[in-house]
Amino acid sequence: MPATLREGGAPDAAAVAALLTASRRSAYAGLVPDAALAADSSQQLLWELRLSADYGPPADTPTLLLAEDPDGTLAGFAYLVPDGAVVRLEQLHVRPDRTGAGLGTRLLHAALARHPHRPVRLDVLAANRRAIRFYERHGARRVGRGAAHFPDGTVLAEYEYGWR
Repeated sequence: MPATLREGGAPDAAAVAALLTASRRSAYAGLVPDAALAADSSQQLLWELRLSADYGPPADTPTLLLAEDPDGTLAGFAYLVPDGAVVRLEQLHVRPDRTGAGLGTRLLHAALARHPHRPVRLDVLAANRRAIRFYERHGARRVGRGAAHFPDGTVLAEYEYGWR
């Protein structure tokens, strides 16, 4: 049975933080120094704050989309943040043992469908060729360059991608 998509909230913070940490350690292995990934340890508190904050009007409120397996296990998530005229796809992660099965595609399409009339943007590490191929396969185009800053002070090149 395929994963079910639903909106998430504050009660999902711990599961989201755990999946994000596992996904980043897997996807960024060899791309990001181990020290930078190890310093990324406050994810649960960050997600509790993000998911319980009052952002005001619905148009300004971030959206957390979850993909859950039939047993309730979190298999993936997407997190969208309105940012002026655009929407930022801040996070799109699938549990490492579930990559390559189409779940990321389902989450991405659901995320893009949430904002059909606003441009969607995301940042991806320049060295993360797998993610770049994934986003380009789904119609994203490179629109800029920047830098990713990690908690330990590591700075790595990244690209901005977008739709519409």
